[in-house]
Amino acid sequence: MKPLAVVLAAVAALFAAACSSNNAPSVPPPVTGGFSNADLKGTYAFSMSGEDGGVNFGAFIARVGSFTADGNGNITTALEDVTDAGSLPQLVQFTGGTYSVQANGKGTLTLVSTTGGLQMSIALNSANAGVMIQTDLNATSSGSFTRQTLAAFTQTAIAGSYVFDIAGTITGTTTAAGGPTSVVGQINTNGAGNIQGGLFDSNDAGQLLSAQVIPAGGTYQMDPANGASFGRGTIRFGNLSFIFYIVDGSHFKLMEDDGQFATFGDALQQSATVALQNSAFKGDFTFLIGGGSVLGTAGPIARAAAFTADGGGNLGAIVLDDNNDGTHRAITGSTAISNAIYDIDTVNAGSGRGMMSFTASSNPNLGNFSFVFYLISPTQAFIQDTSNGVIGDGTMFAQTGPFSGAGLAGNFVFNWSGINLGSTANLRFEEDFVGQHSLSSAGAIAGTIDFVELGSSSQHSPAFLNQALTGTLTLNGNGMGSNDYTVTTGGSPQTTYHFKAYIANPDLILLVDADDAHTIAGSVSFQP
Repeated sequence: MKPLAVVLAAVAALFAAACSSNNAPSVPPPVTGGFSNADLKGTYAFSMSGEDGGVNFGAFIARVGSFTADGNGNITTALEDVTDAGSLPQLVQFTGGTYSVQANGKGTLTLVSTTGGLQMSIALNSANAGVMIQTDLNATSSGSFTRQTLAAFTQTAIAGSYVFDIAGTITGTTTAAGGPTSVVGQINTNGAGNIQGGLFDSNDAGQLLSAQVIPAGGTYQMDPANGASFGRGTIRFGNLSFIFYIVDGSHFKLMEDDGQFATFGDALQQSATVALQNSAFKGDFTFLIGGGSVLGTAGPIARAAAFTADGGGNLGAIVLDDNNDGTHRAITGSTAISNAIYDIDTVNAGSGRGMMSFTASSNPNLGNFSFVFYLISPTQAFIQDTSNGVIGDGTMFAQTGPFSGAGLAGNFVFNWSGINLGSTANLRFEEDFVGQHSLSSAGAIAGTIDFVELGSSSQHSPAFLNQALTGTLTLNGNGMGSNDYTVTTGGSPQTTYHFKAYIANPDLILLVDADDAHTIAGSVSFQP
């Protein structure tokens, strides 16, 4: 099984069972915009995950690290920790590298090491952040990078409560080894290297642990050799230990290094204003989850949904799109819903933890849904799927709609993650998409896309760069529910993808595909 939350990939199936358009241009539009090499300047933390394409073909691979760009196309220093096929993380020191940024913010980045290095396609949201995929064909992986605050490379910068989300695979020799795992929770830090307690929920290959207390006594500290230059350090809480890279005082990236699990993820500082009871959790929300199932076909799952919380423990206006191993099902306005409730945890008051569940009573193929979430702020949370047999996690956002074409128009970058479900021309394998496109007030999409497809059975053309992308975003009603985002890659291959789009705000659109040849989750984010 290749769970979506683990590989964090994006699908570009050569022979997807979707309608191809013969009218899509094979040449991307002219490159325009105001970006240049000078916009990528400073020290950036990055994280990626995917599937190995080499000796450990198909195994989970993840990396977290930091690189420094000089604003002139050169990488002066870089460092990463990488885990492959369940191995303990290995520290890799890069000797340098290069990069190139086009006017539209799309570009390339190469990190060089004595053992080979990394080649990536990137797309900048701004000078502070962007998305990336690996293009050197040694692995398929995708992720993101964020500019670091060097002044925060200290133990005292980590202070207060942080909500974390980590995912990956189970290691060891148990019957669950190789299965997916997900953990969401909260830790409390004191700025002096001590963990003062916390709470977590875990799902290890379908085995749930709920509201588990993290005892006081954990510690964290900077790496004496690499902390000051890269923000690297180590942290231990409960019986788990991690490597971290500080982005700033509100954010650090994590990779587990205790040999029990191969996981990675993020920790974000928690607002003091998160809901303490049901009455404080109110409004419109949307979420995106990627994961896998240990039931049925035991394949990848992607889910996106929107709902309204009434402040009294009840959910309404539920809309959902679910792609379970290529089978698309939906909850629409006409679907009968029962037992739609939520509950903010008052036993663990202040943790930001909540639960919600509902039943699609008129559609037995969908059935029961249940989730646990940890609020980062009143408008954002990490969310874990606790539905029977599902292992998955993602992010939930407050919605700021209603939405209109005019209000959404602009330039965007995108990163899609998914699994090609296999065909006569493709192995069942991960693929990655990254690119940039414009979105007109009428919903027209035009841009450029890069994607990698190591699952191509012929292996002739596993990487496709600078392909044209055209399509349309069609809003349904006020845009607060499920919308239609349909795009076609031009050139060879030429394939159309039908996504269901959930709009969090004018800066962020969440995607789940509705085709049967792949399972994809992704995002489209605004580029000023």
